Amino acid sequence: MAEWIPFIMFLTVCLVLMAGYPVAFSLAGTALLFAFVGTAAGNFDPAYLQALPNRLFGIMQNGTLIAVPLFVLMGIMLEKSRLAEDLLGSMAALFGRFRSGLGVSVVLVGALLAASTGIVGATVVTMGLMSLPTMLNRGYSSSHATGIVAATGTLGQIIPPSIALVLLGDTLSSAYQQAQLNMGIFTPKTVSIGDLFVGAIIPGLILVMFYISYVILVARPKLVIPQAHSTSQDQAQLLKLLKDLLPPICLIIAVLGSILAGAATPTEAAGVGAFGAILLAAFKGRLSLARLREVAQGTAEVTSMVFLILIGAAVFSLVFRGFGGEEVVEQFFTSLPGGVVSATILVMLVIFLLGFILDFIEITFVVVPIVGPVLLTMGLDPVWLGVMIAINLQTSFLTPPFGFALFYLRGVAPASVETSAMYRGVIPFIFMQLLLMLLLAVWPQIATWLPDVVYGR
Repeated sequence: MAEWIPFIMFLTVCLVLMAGYPVAFSLAGTALLFAFVGTAAGNFDPAYLQALPNRLFGIMQNGTLIAVPLFVLMGIMLEKSRLAEDLLGSMAALFGRFRSGLGVSVVLVGALLAASTGIVGATVVTMGLMSLPTMLNRGYSSSHATGIVAATGTLGQIIPPSIALVLLGDTLSSAYQQAQLNMGIFTPKTVSIGDLFVGAIIPGLILVMFYISYVILVARPKLVIPQAHSTSQDQAQLLKLLKDLLPPICLIIAVLGSILAGAATPTEAAGVGAFGAILLAAFKGRLSLARLREVAQGTAEVTSMVFLILIGAAVFSLVFRGFGGEEVVEQFFTSLPGGVVSATILVMLVIFLLGFILDFIEITFVVVPIVGPVLLTMGLDPVWLGVMIAINLQTSFLTPPFGFALFYLRGVAPASVETSAMYRGVIPFIFMQLLLMLLLAVWPQIATWLPDVVYGR
């Protein structure tokens, strides 16, 4: 019976979260309750909890996590300064007269916004408010319009620099070191957030190309509203587009380029991004004391949530290990027929289903530390595993009827748009993401080649 306690503990956390209780307190509270009962029953050694202060102090000393508030500040500043809104308006004015021009513009702007913010909810809501009414007025069916917006909003899971990749990279780094120590390697190699950023670039670009191809070939408007234009108007619109497009692209290049060139760590690059976003807002005349206060408050709220969940997850993982959870998971995976292939498929399926009820932060801090060391011990590449988990979560957030992206979009979509139309609209994009995961399974080099070239891993 004792070997089932870790599974019961994990299931209890899921049920408590589904009941609507705060994530951080659910994780820590459930863990402490099981620790108390286990201590009374003689199944748990309370000495495990003595390691908690060191765990919390380790979180405080983790310089990599400084990137979290900096990237959050960068994203919120770009969102509040309405740079994406200006960019979408310019692209729509220039390319909107082409049959699929508006849809392609939405995908491109959504990809840039996703790369800038990395927060799915913010991107979906922003793109829904900005582009969905225009797309419906331009003749796009409600299913095509909502599908494009929802799918584009989830690109923040895979396109760097995103908060999801920052947290996933830090967690996988610890899991990779633990896996090597389990294998008797006492001078372990390391994997960084930069490795994961670089590994996600090619899969992210492939997914954007899939989306654009679908928009051009299939998700076309029923009619094209003719727009009068002249050469001088085209030139003026092109100049405005360049003016709106260059600043955010330069910012993203500065962030990713400094990491690729080895000139900055991800944390330092996050500082560049945050400072650059403030400069862009000031350059556009959108920076005021009130807006700066609003951005600072939003950054503090998101950062506090992330770190409080991280503390709760640290308590949960300690108690889970105290009940022998790691050994139980390892024995279960190694006993599966098919070895690492079956174990990977099972983990991906579990993460996909958990994505219906948990946010990426909870899955990253709770699930990945449990299954990550076991899978990496079985020989998986940490960068490949991180990219696969990110795309898997992106697919889960888009899948009806529980996908988070659909809930966010439903909240801002016009009442005339039926929920069933939203479900139909995202199905093709789900298949595109599954196709990308299949390609990564067959050719892992899609994710691992560029990090090998850049960092010589």
